[in-house]
Amino acid sequence: MPVVVFASPKGGAGKSTGAVILATELAHAGVEVTILDCDPNRSVSLWAGQTALPPRIRCIADISESQIVRTIKEADGEGKVVIVDLEGVASRMMTRAISQADLVIIPMRATTLDATIGMRALALIREEEETLDRPIRHAVVFTMTSAIQSKEHRGLQASLVTAGVDVIEPPLMQRAAFSALFHHGGNLRTMPAQGKQDGAIENAQAFTQQIVNRLTGN
Repeated sequence: MPVVVFASPKGGAGKSTGAVILATELAHAGVEVTILDCDPNRSVSLWAGQTALPPRIRCIADISESQIVRTIKEADGEGKVVIVDLEGVASRMMTRAISQADLVIIPMRATTLDATIGMRALALIREEEETLDRPIRHAVVFTMTSAIQSKEHRGLQASLVTAGVDVIEPPLMQRAAFSALFHHGGNLRTMPAQGKQDGAIENAQAFTQQIVNRLTGN
């Protein structure tokens, strides 16, 4: 049972969007997914409540700090994936979820502010690695990016790579379809067409494949 945790101390970084995209793309590929909504904003629950959940997905909300580890373990199952969407603050909930993760995804916009705050998530991961005496695989994904990368984006990515941080390519781009998931529910194939839908699906598939590669050791 792989556990994928979306963590960032900054709100609005794209955690919920990334979590829903990953969950729906994995489910579309035939994987059983449990997504845990641990963000008080309940963005994932908002998505889940718009229409019937896509096949092979279940959503669990209202999880307290004391329940998070047990809830993750109870979702255990051969061939299943657990995805955790966390609150946008550095908290005990975040560190407890990170301790259970096979992969931590740190979403951030391609701005100096987001990168600076996002680095706090990397520090929390390092602390948990020291506590557990084992590595925790993690990666950064830039979110809400443009087709033409800004100089700031290129500079931030180069700095992260130089520092030895795994950066997922491609980034999650600014797509009308990604935002519309929270209005329509379902997945990118069942919702009404939004902008360049094929491009959004292609981006989501490529992002998901990169997550799968990391979970399988590639």
